Amino acid sequence: MDRKLKLPIGIDNFEKIRKENFYYVDKTKLIEQLLERWGEVNLFTRPRRFGKTLNMSMLKYFFEIGTDQTLFDGLYISDNPQLKEEYMGKFPVIFLSLKGVEGLTFENAKYRLMQLVGREANRFHFLSDSDRLTEDDKKIYHAMISLSDGMYSMNEEVLISSLKILSELLYKHYGKKTILLIDEYDVPLDKAFQNGYYKEMTTLIRGMFGEALKTNDSLQFAVLTGCLRVSKEVFLQDLIILKSYLLQIHALMSNLDLLMKKFKGY
Repeated sequence: MDRKLKLPIGIDNFEKIRKENFYYVDKTKLIEQLLERWGEVNLFTRPRRFGKTLNMSMLKYFFEIGTDQTLFDGLYISDNPQLKEEYMGKFPVIFLSLKGVEGLTFENAKYRLMQLVGREANRFHFLSDSDRLTEDDKKIYHAMISLSDGMYSMNEEVLISSLKILSELLYKHYGKKTILLIDEYDVPLDKAFQNGYYKEMTTLIRGMFGEALKTNDSLQFAVLTGCLRVSKEVFLQDLIILKSYLLQIHALMSNLDLLMKKFKGY
C-alpha cells in the first residue's frame, strides 16, 4: 500500500521534502531555464510565500559537489541526461538566506549576518586541511570561522570580503568555480529602513555583494531572490541603485522603471 503524501507546510528544504514523503510540485524546469538563459548574476523577484527558498534549496542540491542525485529521480530535469552530466553535482555552492538578518540596531543585524556567514563557511571545514591551499589561505579561512564564547567573531572587514574569499578558496580546492545563492537579499535593507540604520546596512551589503559579484574570477554564476516589498520611494530608489550596481542585468530595467512609477509618491 502506497504511503500517503504529506503537505510540506513551512518546509523549504528540498532534500527533506523529497526524502520524507512530502508533496512536491516539480519546479526543476527552473534549472534548465537558468542554464539556458543565465547571466553571471541572476535575480528572481517574487512575493513572499512564493516558494523562493525552496527553489534555492533545489538549486543547491542540484549543483553542489557530492549531492544525492536520486533526489531528482522522476522529476522533469531527470529527462535531460546531457544537462545532468554537465552540471549536476559539479560545483561548490555557497547558500545564504538573509531572511533572518534583522535587529533593532545595526550591530544586532550585523551580528546575525556574521553568524550566518560563519556557519556557512564552517560547512567547508575540510578547507582547513586542504593541500591545495597555502598557509596564508588557511589563516584567512580561519578568520571567518574563528569563535569567541562559542559565537563567530570575524571583524567587519573580513565579513565584507567573506563571500569573495570563500568562493576563491573553494575554487582553489576543487578547481571548479563557485555558485553563489543568496535568498531574500533585500530583507536586511527592508528591516534596516524600518529601524533607522539603513545607511549603515546599505554600505555593508553593497560592500559584500560588490566584492562577491563584481570581477570575481572564482564565480561560476550567482542567483539572488528578493520580494521588492517597499514602502518609501527613497528606499525603492536605493534598492534600484543597489540592483543596478551589483547585478547589471539590463533586461530588468524596464521592470524596475514600472516599480518606480508604482511607488512614486509614497
